[in-house]
Amino acid sequence: MDVDDVAGRLGVPAEEVDRVHRLAGDLPSAPLPGRADAPALLARLAVRPDDAAEILAGWPEPGSPLWTPELRWLLDRSIALVRADLGGHAWLPPGPALPRERGPAWRHLYVYAYLALVDVVRAYHSDHGVPDDVSWATLADLGNNLAVDRRMNGEGWPVMQCWLTLHARGGLYELGRLQHQRGDAEAIDLHIPDSGPLTPEAVDASLDRARAFFPRHFPGERYTAFSCGSWLLDPQLREYLPEDSNIVRFQRRFTLEPYQELPGLDGDVEVLRFVFRTLDTPLDRLPRRTVLQRAVIDHIRAGRHWQWRRGRFPIGGPAGR
Repeated sequence: MDVDDVAGRLGVPAEEVDRVHRLAGDLPSAPLPGRADAPALLARLAVRPDDAAEILAGWPEPGSPLWTPELRWLLDRSIALVRADLGGHAWLPPGPALPRERGPAWRHLYVYAYLALVDVVRAYHSDHGVPDDVSWATLADLGNNLAVDRRMNGEGWPVMQCWLTLHARGGLYELGRLQHQRGDAEAIDLHIPDSGPLTPEAVDASLDRARAFFPRHFPGERYTAFSCGSWLLDPQLREYLPEDSNIVRFQRRFTLEPYQELPGLDGDVEVLRFVFRTLDTPLDRLPRRTVLQRAVIDHIRAGRHWQWRRGRFPIGGPAGR
């Protein structure tokens, strides 16, 4: 299809469509499961009933009037683009951000791409001996991300559509409390899902699982450290939180790298996204129920800014917690 024509019909920049066209080329795609099988799969992926209903309503069945030729082309080529990087572990935009208000086919196009890749990545997991429980727990992050996006009125998805390609390529694994991303610089990158208290005991158990998991299932990769990039590592939080709080105890595991501002990464935005799950609510309308919520609001009101920080500690264990 003509790239400029597709871009015009999709209402997105031509260079983003051209990127999909160049990277996917004529590489193989993957089929979606049948619509009759979709409810069970969505349930297994922890997709909530309201999100599942929308996904099923927009299902790309043959002849569906919701699916224009350019949407079908983008779905097919986005699947091919992600599949071509199976085993990759870097962030990968699967395609352009779409005007999601135009209906379920537009809103969930990259969800359908994810669903088409479940069997592909499950086969990859099997080839590496990854247990079924780890495989499904990892892939079920789809449901969590859809629920968060719904709570954020669609503000979360531009980040999430890239994030979920890690799961769909075998680049990330959920091992208890933490998610662990394979790397290419001798470090496993840690991510902290919104799934309950970040207790030292839960973190220790997850790290221990990772220490056994990666040598067993990816023996060719040699990791010497755990690393993390997050607003949770901002040392300014210690001005507000008690020393025995879970966040401060998590911070103490890491040696921080020098702070530097990164293009496109705003610490205030990241904190608001994760603490309040909103980016457009005025500060005076945000809840102040917890110490953390009050800290976030008061810090910004004082004209100060939160930082996204990166740190690491040896895989053998941190100095303290």
